[in-house]
Amino acid sequence: MSTSATGTFAPASGAAPLSRMIGAQTALETRMLLRNGEQLLLTVVIPTLLLVLFSAVSILDTGAGKAVDFLAPGILALAVMSTAFTGQAIATGFERRYGVLKRLGASPLPRWALMTAKTGSVLVTEVLQIMLLTVIAFALGWSPHGNPLSVLLLLVLGTAAFSGLGLLMAGTLKAEATLAAANLVFLLLLVGGGVMVPLDKFPAAAQDGLRLLPISALSGGLRDVLQHGAGMPWGDLGILAVWAVLGLGAAARWFRWE
Repeated sequence: MSTSATGTFAPASGAAPLSRMIGAQTALETRMLLRNGEQLLLTVVIPTLLLVLFSAVSILDTGAGKAVDFLAPGILALAVMSTAFTGQAIATGFERRYGVLKRLGASPLPRWALMTAKTGSVLVTEVLQIMLLTVIAFALGWSPHGNPLSVLLLLVLGTAAFSGLGLLMAGTLKAEATLAAANLVFLLLLVGGGVMVPLDKFPAAAQDGLRLLPISALSGGLRDVLQHGAGMPWGDLGILAVWAVLGLGAAARWFRWE
C-alpha cells in the first residue's frame, strides 16, 4: 500500500499575500484601461488635442501672457477628472452590470482591496497623462512656477474627490445612465469649470457657485501655483478635501456591487 508524500504541492494552496493580490489587480486594471480605445480617447487624446489646439490658435481670451500658461494647468485638471471620474465611473458601472464586481467580490481579494487596486490604476494612468501633457506643454513654450508640493497635494485631493464621485455614480446608477451622466458632467465641467474659459467670463451671480465645483478648485489652484507662483492654495485644497470626504463617504455608504 503506497502513501503519498507530504509537501509535494508547489506553490502551496491558498490565497496569495494581500499586497501581491492588490498589485496584480492594479496591473490588470491598468492594462485594461490602456487597451480600451474609448478610454484612451477620453483620457489622452481629448486633453492633448485641446492643449495643442487652443495653445496654437487664438480662439479663447485667456488674458495676458501666453495661452499655454493659462491652459496647461486646466488641462492637467481635466486629465485628472477624465480618469478618476468619467473613465472610472463608466468602466466600473459596466463591470457592475456584467457581474464582474460580484464575482471579484466573492474572490479572496477583499472588496476594499479591489477599490484600492482601482485607485492605484487611476494613479498610474494619471502619472502617464501628466508626463505626456507636461512634455507637450513644454514643447509649446510653457513656463511653470510655484511649489511642486502644492501641485502634488492638489492632484492627490482632486483624484480623491473625483474618484469618490465616480464610484458613487457607478455604484448607484444603471450602466447606461452612468455612461450618459458621466459624459454629460464631463462636458459641463469642461465648459464651466475654469478649464478652458476663465471663471470671470461668466455672470457674476454664477461665479461664486462655480468656484465651489471640484474641477474649478483643482484648475484654479493649479493655475494659481503654476502660472502665478502663488503659495499653498488652502482655499482650493479645502474645497477638494470636502468633496473627497463627501464623495468617498457616500460611495462607501451606497455603492451596490450587484
